[in-house]
Amino acid sequence: MNESSERDFGYHLAKKLPFDIIWIPALITLAVTVVRLLGELKHWSPVLFNSKPGGFGALVGIAWLAPIFGIYFAVKLAKAGHAPVSAGKAIGIAVLALVAFIGVGALGALFPKAFQAQLLFMALASVIAILISLYAWPALGKILLAYGLAARIPVAIVMLFAILGNWGTHYDLAPPEFPAMDPWLKFLWIGLLPQLTLWIAYTVVIGAIFGGIAVAIAGRRSAAPATA
Repeated sequence: MNESSERDFGYHLAKKLPFDIIWIPALITLAVTVVRLLGELKHWSPVLFNSKPGGFGALVGIAWLAPIFGIYFAVKLAKAGHAPVSAGKAIGIAVLALVAFIGVGALGALFPKAFQAQLLFMALASVIAILISLYAWPALGKILLAYGLAARIPVAIVMLFAILGNWGTHYDLAPPEFPAMDPWLKFLWIGLLPQLTLWIAYTVVIGAIFGGIAVAIAGRRSAAPATA
């Protein structure tokens, strides 16, 4: 099969991707989101439920699920005949997506006093990283993108209500340097924009890297008995 045929074959498979495999992970992710919100509202352990702006490091959170479900989706796709032509190439391009994500996003540091400019650079970096990840392993990239939307749209909705209601959770607390503004604008900048760009890019890129590694390891294990 030549390179052109491989591309055509990959596109043919991509039209028939099993998108139904995202629903159980999406429901698990939604459950974690609900538990985290409840934990922050009830002021449970800050180690498990960090209610500070950003909420980074909390043990209960959906960010930890990206590598886990990246592996899950990759294995499912490989078994269904949607494996990448080269797992090594898929991993390499996914890592390149991560480098682009960090590099372009870092340009926001040129505007230390303009928080919105930093977010716009992160959004641009996210789009670039997602596009590169889709090229790395199109089947996995599309599944991760669909899962990312299913995971992050509910979070954006929670953030809207949290911001309008001043719930005092990481869903509505802005960083100290963030300027005061109308709640709807605040939601746009710290809720909608990051959830639909930065966090989806994180899900796609990290999921693609871990998924590629999982398939590469599985391929080596299956090749070893055949060689023996």
